[in-house]
Amino acid sequence: MRMYLVGGAVRDALLGKAVVDHDWVVVGATPAQMLAAGFLPVGRDFPVFLHPTTREEYALARTERKVGKGYHGFVFHAEESVTLEADLARRDLTINAMAVPAEDVPEWEADIRCDPERTVMQIIDPFDGRGDVQRKLLRHVGEAFREDPVRILRIARFAAALPDFRIAPETGNILAEMVRGGEADHLVAERVWQELARGLMQPKPSRMLDVLHRCGALAIVLPELDRLWGVPQCPVAHPEGDVGTHVGMVLDDSATQGCSLEVRLACLLHDVGKGSTPVRALPHHPGHEERAKELIEAVSRRWKLPARCRELALVVAREHGAIHRCRALDAGALVGLLARIDAFRRPQRLEEVLQACACDARGRQGHAAQPYPQGEWLRNVYSAASAVDARAIALQAQPQGGEHVGTLLHQARVQAVEAWLHANAAAGAEDGVVQDIGREGKETA
Repeated sequence: MRMYLVGGAVRDALLGKAVVDHDWVVVGATPAQMLAAGFLPVGRDFPVFLHPTTREEYALARTERKVGKGYHGFVFHAEESVTLEADLARRDLTINAMAVPAEDVPEWEADIRCDPERTVMQIIDPFDGRGDVQRKLLRHVGEAFREDPVRILRIARFAAALPDFRIAPETGNILAEMVRGGEADHLVAERVWQELARGLMQPKPSRMLDVLHRCGALAIVLPELDRLWGVPQCPVAHPEGDVGTHVGMVLDDSATQGCSLEVRLACLLHDVGKGSTPVRALPHHPGHEERAKELIEAVSRRWKLPARCRELALVVAREHGAIHRCRALDAGALVGLLARIDAFRRPQRLEEVLQACACDARGRQGHAAQPYPQGEWLRNVYSAASAVDARAIALQAQPQGGEHVGTLLHQARVQAVEAWLHANAAAGAEDGVVQDIGREGKETA
């Protein structure tokens, strides 16, 4: 029985990144031997075990054979006779197909922190993954790559995770061939959302969109988003060009700001309604906020989005235009906007929406460093409105009941905001940001 550190741990160490997870392959062992050694079985489809002490995953070396379409269309072969090289050959990218013998790992990890070049002899690298790390190249291991449609999403995610790496031309061709061959049609919801979510959390998530769009997979996975490429926008507000380009810039800004997954998904889908703008209205997009609802709901059903992600995406898509123009709204409209966001019950929701809107405003050519004063201004409006004593108003409204309480509370909040607006009238003039992204009526960033 021999054990090897494999995959992402080896890759990340060579890249100079912190190694968070250790994955291991075991060669020359049976499930019975692993159980006898105290390992705990956790694999459903093939033999994977947890170490009794470290709880790290140890998988028996295996090969796989394609027998049907999609992610589940494989049979696996895991026996003592399967070699390390055979196990590495089934992996997706060369940079993920390297291994280090377990007995060398402590010395290797210490060495690589000092001088990566000293570790050459310790790495088992049958497909030149180390060379591809140095060349900054995402290259498939072999023809088996094309058998698993999830790998389309994975390589797009790696492109977002490693923005200075390029995809090998032959690998890019295989991605397109897989899509044309119908492999992407068999992706399952759980894996799609898992890979999309991980891709959104990478340093350059726009690269994931670009890879999927270029190979044709985005038209299958997110057709609502794919149709944004080539759709023109008002050149005054959007000198960067089409909607797809803008969405990528917004998404990258959300990554730069360290936003949560929920905020990044909202940034991804905020302008999805522009893909169905009538041609006669272009390059403007009146009503795109309202059109987004049905499209986001369709995406949510298809890929089973978490409720928090779905809810925030809907709010941002519907309200981002009003928030960009918030300094031109009167007190009643401002209180109504805060209520639609559900800010009074969920203050964190307001912060998330403002983060997404700020990314939207910055995600335009020439605006990356531009401040977003609407955010602080609307926070102040919220503070004024939320200072109203709701409990005192509820007592005052007795015995009329809940609906009357709601009316009185709304009126009191409007009065409080009116007072704040009057006190801050000099600071309420529209600034260049509002004029840029709001002057076209419903046209917003």
